[in-house]
Amino acid sequence: SKSTLMFQSWSAVLLHYLIVEPSIAFLTSEGASVRSLVFPSESSSSYVEMVPLKALSLKAFTLCMRVATELHGDREFILFAYRTPSYDELNVWRESDGSLSFYLSGGAVLFQVPQLGALQTHLCFTWDSSTGAANVFMDGKKSVTKIYKKGHAIQSGG
Repeated sequence: SKSTLMFQSWSAVLLHYLIVEPSIAFLTSEGASVRSLVFPSESSSSYVEMVPLKALSLKAFTLCMRVATELHGDREFILFAYRTPSYDELNVWRESDGSLSFYLSGGAVLFQVPQLGALQTHLCFTWDSSTGAANVFMDGKKSVTKIYKKGHAIQSGG
């Protein structure tokens, strides 16, 4: 089976992605350059699919992206999604109140951070199963550490 990473689209959004696991790292393009994903118009059905060369069975990760958006107000949207046939394994959201969150097979861990805007913001989400430590880094500034899903593993086969 192939692993699928889906990005839900929204108007005027720019994204770059990097996901790191202790033994693997990949960008959205070949080599050292990074391509941008631009969704110029609003849609509920547009997405990008990436197929990693190695299965994503993770007990720790760092997921980084650059995001710019002109969407504001009480609007939630997905920044990143990875799901198996039976479950959403990893989702990253901008919640309707502007907070950022990620979900691992269910409930979320929420981070109160400054609003995303039209200027590109560098985001990294980190999580380690052995301690449950979860953080968001926004333009290099680290959030408070939260304990979330200690002992959990993100399943492959998505």
